[in-house]
Amino acid sequence: MIELGMHTDNWRERSGNLQTAAESAVKHGLSFIEFGTIHGQYFVNGLGYEPSVSLQSNPRALKRYLDGMGLQVSQMDAAFPLMGPEGSTFGVQYIQQAIRFAAEIGCPRIDTTDGAERIAGYSDDDVFRITCENYKQCLSWARDYDIVLNIETHGPYTNHGDFLQRLFTHFDSPHLGLNFDTGNSFIAGNDPLEYLQRFRAYVNHLHVKDVSPELAAAVRGEETGIACSQVAIGGGVNAENIRKCVAYLRETDFHGVLSIECSGTEENIAGSVRYVRGLLDG
Repeated sequence: MIELGMHTDNWRERSGNLQTAAESAVKHGLSFIEFGTIHGQYFVNGLGYEPSVSLQSNPRALKRYLDGMGLQVSQMDAAFPLMGPEGSTFGVQYIQQAIRFAAEIGCPRIDTTDGAERIAGYSDDDVFRITCENYKQCLSWARDYDIVLNIETHGPYTNHGDFLQRLFTHFDSPHLGLNFDTGNSFIAGNDPLEYLQRFRAYVNHLHVKDVSPELAAAVRGEETGIACSQVAIGGGVNAENIRKCVAYLRETDFHGVLSIECSGTEENIAGSVRYVRGLLDG
């Protein structure tokens, strides 16, 4: 069964908080949310103007709040770049603590990824070797806590099909999967449906993002990821690709959550939910 949710990051650029996002999800009849995590504290979040969750906060209090709202957490986003040397220094401990938190609230997945650019001074083989060591350390925790670590298509390594395939083949683990992002794969210059088809066996969660015509004209093939869609899902140049991807998921009996990522205006959220729900119901 395909479920529909949204990412609380939709409200980050609008200075909304977790409560804002949760209330919007309930208003639009969604059962799932996904939120970013902070390894430590961030003053903007502490002031109430940012929708992520600190890993130092009380997970049981958060679960009590979400249960009261009738919301489940489809995935926690702990996507500090895990590929490369900074992933070794910061990303591994970040994700290990996110795994502990996820287990406390009953969240089955953690989102991970690479950075925005290739790492200067390191060949792809260098990055692959470091990446394998970083994921090895995190996967040992994932197995113990029975959490799936997802890799999101977001940067130059995850949007490079051969690099990504090599990583999945290296581990061949039920605790390593793919969070496929329709907008990032498109903006990187890939065909979203073809990329989804290639990695369908690993996909258990999706970020659904459209792309405005202006943004596509300006950066497609030059950037590898965008934070969220500035237009409602279905209102951009990626709409047809999203339609094809959802149709393919239905054909292949996908069970998982489609998490909407768009700028959190009421118009965008309402339009996005309406469009994606129409694809699921059609």
